[in-house]
Amino acid sequence: MYKQSIEDPSTFWGNIASQFYWKRKWDTSKPICSYNFDIRQGPVSIEWFKGGYTNICYNALDKHVNEGRGDNVAILWEGNQVGQELRLTYRDVLKKTCQLANYLRKRGVKKGDRVCIYMPMVPELPIAMLACARIGAIHSVVFGGFSAESLAGRILDCKSDVLLSCSAVQRGNKALNLKAIVDEALMLCKQKENFTPGTCLIYDNANAVPRSKVNWVAGRDLWWQDEVRSCSTEAPVEWMEAEDPLFLLYTSGSTGKPKGVLHTVGGYMVYAATTFKYVFDYQPGDVFWCTADCGWITGHTYICYGPMLNGATQVVFEGVPMYPSPSRWWEIIEKYKVSIFYTAPTAIRSLEALGDKHVIKHDRSSLRLLGTVGEAINAKAWLWYHRVVGEGRCPIVDTWWQTETGGIMITPLPGAWCLKPGSATLPFFGVEPVVLDQEGKPQDGPCAGYLCIKGAWPGMARTLYGDHQRFAETYFTTWPGYYVTGDGCQREANGYITLTGRVDDVVNVSGHRISIGEVESALTSHKSCAETAAVAFDHDVKGQGIYAFVTLVEGVSPTEKLKDEIKAAVRREIGSFAVPDVIQWAPGLPKTRSGKIMRRILRKIAANQFNELGDTSSLADPAVVDQLVETKRGNTRISKL
Repeated sequence: MYKQSIEDPSTFWGNIASQFYWKRKWDTSKPICSYNFDIRQGPVSIEWFKGGYTNICYNALDKHVNEGRGDNVAILWEGNQVGQELRLTYRDVLKKTCQLANYLRKRGVKKGDRVCIYMPMVPELPIAMLACARIGAIHSVVFGGFSAESLAGRILDCKSDVLLSCSAVQRGNKALNLKAIVDEALMLCKQKENFTPGTCLIYDNANAVPRSKVNWVAGRDLWWQDEVRSCSTEAPVEWMEAEDPLFLLYTSGSTGKPKGVLHTVGGYMVYAATTFKYVFDYQPGDVFWCTADCGWITGHTYICYGPMLNGATQVVFEGVPMYPSPSRWWEIIEKYKVSIFYTAPTAIRSLEALGDKHVIKHDRSSLRLLGTVGEAINAKAWLWYHRVVGEGRCPIVDTWWQTETGGIMITPLPGAWCLKPGSATLPFFGVEPVVLDQEGKPQDGPCAGYLCIKGAWPGMARTLYGDHQRFAETYFTTWPGYYVTGDGCQREANGYITLTGRVDDVVNVSGHRISIGEVESALTSHKSCAETAAVAFDHDVKGQGIYAFVTLVEGVSPTEKLKDEIKAAVRREIGSFAVPDVIQWAPGLPKTRSGKIMRRILRKIAANQFNELGDTSSLADPAVVDQLVETKRGNTRISKL
């Protein structure tokens, strides 16, 4: 199958795509895909199934209902609190999706309009995504942990005229007032560009906060339950051309400005469904559980779309893994007899640190396949996951992919070949990885270098919203002719690929890609910060953490209280997940004579690799390095004491 997918993609992907419903089939007289990755030959372009008309919501819901599977369970929702639960069939989800689709149409939303979604993991979140897809609106989901600043920036970038949100969410024993964040974000939108969405529909999450305590703006804010429940449960489908936009998802960029990655209908639909089917070996009767949030690409592809295109039954969880006890995940697996479990290495390491007792007291005999996503998993955590969680009998699919790729790219196929702890192993169908050296030359055999992809695959992003030039510059300029992933890797003689981390200025914290530039911008938003530099460092739980060097304004004294204030600035500007793990006061930063900060040196200092700093003679002031090292050594001694 892999050989055919590379040598004859039209036949391979054509046969798979034909299993879905198309209102009109693509032009079969032409190749199923046309693309240009070489900027020297013209503009970057990618097209799949051109001329075909379909609808991803129809294929994810109506098709199953029409074929007699409407009573199959689609979503097993587990709330934050034990005992909060909901079971929705495919017929239920279709009715709720149609009601919201009709309401959006009633508010004037049409094909091509942008709808921003800022919600927790309640069933209405994937339903909102499907409703947008049904009517041809482009959804932009913003993770519910982002700050008002981040939400406002995403609303303004795509000029979303509709915002779907929620009153509040309970995460563990803490309540997060989402509506207050929404109010602040909309105020910022008004101040910055005199723009605000015309519709602000708020889901009443009474489990988290009563309506009476929710701030309300009459004429703008509307309660979801009051408005939507009277709408018809039948809604016509907007048939979409394969290359019409499906969704925007903002991801961190090395410049600090988030990128609106745009995916289109046809190729994404086929790739999401195919990767889910083969990577997870989904079989009738399986219960799938991906622990991600729909605010990230993993939740898009392996909660909302991939499982539902395959008619799967899945668990959707609102809570956190350690509430009300570290046994929560294993309780859920036992309760719903989960057979396929897909989570992040950060969570695995956190739970491993608590010992085996919380896991082994629960029945996990239903499990037959485990998966990891979001970052590379180290061998120690992989072995614990296999031995303890999977009882030594479950294969682990260690998946590598990105927001931009749309779906899994490098992964084991369970049962098809041998696993290696920490290695993503081999490419998925249609994916041709290439390892380039420093000069951009493809290497043969065992090697290490820059991971790039040769040739197009159906699920890949088509552009960055409103900025195709940045799309070309970010992914196709460094080495024309290849998609440049920004990740380094090692390849063994048998072709197995092990990811070694980012090679650009993006840090991967607990599976969240965070722009270093964005963090530094947030740090310097504090009035006491004169200059900052942030770098990644190895973190036992998160995989990577953020280490920030901060130079204060002259006359300001460094204190622990000031560190807390600076961290709060990052939390306010971006979100709590981007707050630096360490802040080190820096009298100055190591710079070249041209003013460039030498982050290579800062990474070594953060990692206590003082003997590997290399040549510092080219710096404008080499003495700065000695000061930073001495400060770090002093902090290390204090922490040990």
